[in-house]
Amino acid sequence: MTQNYERLVQLVTTVREDFEKAQAGNKAAQTRVRKAMQDVKNLAQDIRKEMLEVRDGGNGPAKPA
Repeated sequence: MTQNYERLVQLVTTVREDFEKAQAGNKAAQTRVRKAMQDVKNLAQDIRKEMLEVRDGGNGPAKPA
């Protein structure tokens, strides 16, 4: 798996507690969740670009051995 994918999984995992606090009405947690979701969006876009490179036979990430 790519480094960006691992970062995405870690980010989603770490935002869970803030998400629960945000659902309960904590405004600071809501702000942190919104920022984290922007980071998720950016990482997802990077992963999408990597997958297009792999599809097109470019110099995408190497496959694990």
